[in-house]
Amino acid sequence: MNRLWMLGPLAWRNLWRNPRRTLITLAVVAVGVWSILAFDVMFKAWEQSSLEESLRLLTGEGQIHATGYLDDPGVGHSMPYRSGALLGALNGPAVGAWAPRVRVPAIIQSEYRTRAITLVGVEPAAERRVSDLPGQILAGRYLANDREIGIVIGGDLAVKLKTRLGKRVIVMAQAADGHLAEAGLPIIGLFGNTTPAQDEYAFVGLGAAQSTLGLNGQLSEIAFDAGPSAKLEDTVAALQRAAPGLDTETWMALSPLAYTMQQFSTSYTAIWLMVMFVLMAIGIVNTQLMAVFERTREFGLMQALGMRPATIVAQVMLESALLIGVGVLCGIVLMAVTLLPFTNGLSLGFLSAGSEMAGGGGVLYPRLDPVDTVVYATIVWVLGVMTTLWPARTAARTPPVVAMAAN
Repeated sequence: MNRLWMLGPLAWRNLWRNPRRTLITLAVVAVGVWSILAFDVMFKAWEQSSLEESLRLLTGEGQIHATGYLDDPGVGHSMPYRSGALLGALNGPAVGAWAPRVRVPAIIQSEYRTRAITLVGVEPAAERRVSDLPGQILAGRYLANDREIGIVIGGDLAVKLKTRLGKRVIVMAQAADGHLAEAGLPIIGLFGNTTPAQDEYAFVGLGAAQSTLGLNGQLSEIAFDAGPSAKLEDTVAALQRAAPGLDTETWMALSPLAYTMQQFSTSYTAIWLMVMFVLMAIGIVNTQLMAVFERTREFGLMQALGMRPATIVAQVMLESALLIGVGVLCGIVLMAVTLLPFTNGLSLGFLSAGSEMAGGGGVLYPRLDPVDTVVYATIVWVLGVMTTLWPARTAARTPPVVAMAAN
């Protein structure tokens, strides 16, 4: 320890014998650390955005369907309205909120155009507990009750249909008895979620949808969220026990893209860390080798005066540790300065459309994680110091007579 205290000031002074080389190395390390940490924060922000868009649109934390509905989502695979053991489980402590729905493929027709959509019949009060969409109304209002004669569509869909709030559209879908059911409905609201959601979904009252499609009170699905103190797997198990003949799935199975992004976020960051570290290591090793070769006579003289080779290795490693440590700190500061202004939201601008098509949102909310910052910064620092072991051993292995004779 005393030796390190002696070598510390000497190592720091040696770093600034060639300020330009030191500053270049600091810049390489700082930019590398900044890119690793910023990539981790932004990727996790996009992952969280993707997850929230999926869960808070219609998916919820899980859903219950009749067997075969997910393969053929039509009126032919419907289930009875909640009752008995299932109703008891839904109202139990394991479930925080739930909402019954009818969801079927349909056609919507305006005066000018026709589009394929997914028609969703909802109970407005229940839907507000599991979905953010009722609060994303751009114009008009959401459904007041499940029997209301009206329809809520996406703002983008209204543009593509060349229609507007208050106009009437025709909705057509296959009824339970096989005939083509249709209904003329006034547009009472326009919602503004992501573009894919605006183009795909249209909402009507649950009772009105059941009456039009002849479902006699049957449902397509029940979306649910786990209770505040319940684990999702425990909630699913309780619902499966209550309704063994139905298909109960978690959001991981229903939204595979969001689940994949969550599972692989750490792997993606590790890959980027490896790529950036290789680039940093090349620069660090090159600059340290140059420094060692320039100081060959110095190291030879120090050995001739009695300094052990291990001490020379320690000195070179200490210089590298100080250099890389300062670079890592600069990278952390740069990352914080770059991302802190956007913690209240970062609009992706022209990239929003691509993010929405991939399941994310147009606005990301970066969150700086101190644990991740410390972990990745420590990994870069330790690996960076280890890469300088080669130049350090090179300096210590040169015999003093040969080293002092070098030009």
